Amino acid sequence: MNTPADEGNDNLRYAEYVLGVLDADARAAVAQEVQTTDEAAAAVTLWQRRLMPLTEQIAGVTPGPYVWARIRDDLRLDVPSAAARPQQTRGLWNNLPLWHWLGIGATAVAVALLVVVAVPRPEPAPLAASAGYMVSTIQQDNGITGWTATMDLDRARMIVVPAAPAALASGHAPELWLIPKGGKPISVAMIKPDAPTTITLDASLLAKLGPTSLLAVSVEPLGGSPTGQPTGAVIAKGSISGSPDAHDHVARVAAIPNVSASRKSV
Repeated sequence: MNTPADEGNDNLRYAEYVLGVLDADARAAVAQEVQTTDEAAAAVTLWQRRLMPLTEQIAGVTPGPYVWARIRDDLRLDVPSAAARPQQTRGLWNNLPLWHWLGIGATAVAVALLVVVAVPRPEPAPLAASAGYMVSTIQQDNGITGWTATMDLDRARMIVVPAAPAALASGHAPELWLIPKGGKPISVAMIKPDAPTTITLDASLLAKLGPTSLLAVSVEPLGGSPTGQPTGAVIAKGSISGSPDAHDHVARVAAIPNVSASRKSV
């Protein structure tokens, strides 16, 4: 005979089954119960009626390509092995820490959805940029985003991710420039048209980041501009934005003596 506690646990198990957060064995067990007992089938149906309408209230949002680049960077998925010899790369499907993190997140989502059933949702607060980051959407003349750039101020680096850049003629490549207000373009690095580019920023570049500066992309020879200034057409540009205190954060980071004095693209 089931105790009230047992019934509560079963009810939660049926809710987790509907949410899809049970492991394979537990899910198979509930599926078997649904096939063999009317009580389990009724409980699952009830939870489907409660939870499925919640998904209709959530508008789909496609993350920008720079989001995945930051995730890969924070999880150190692209960091080469310390060993000199090539090793087999561990993909996302075999990344145990990542799936452990996702499992914890799924459980948290399940609990949150259960609470939402009974508690009214407050209006969400608007997203704000962190003081440690600045971002830029680098748009082409046709209004289509060519690249996105995320500036990690604490780590003194920038990640530039291609969105939908126009194809360039053979023998040419895109070069990224920082243009301070009233100043001449400063070469940041050659960037890739088909893969993320990670750039280390020196203190002088960090100090010039902010809403009064622009990022721009020009078409240059494969080795970069031979003059130190754009020689080809400027095909995309975008302003730099961040939180209100991001500029002060830049000044503090740029003043740290250990900030790298070299720039490189990966």
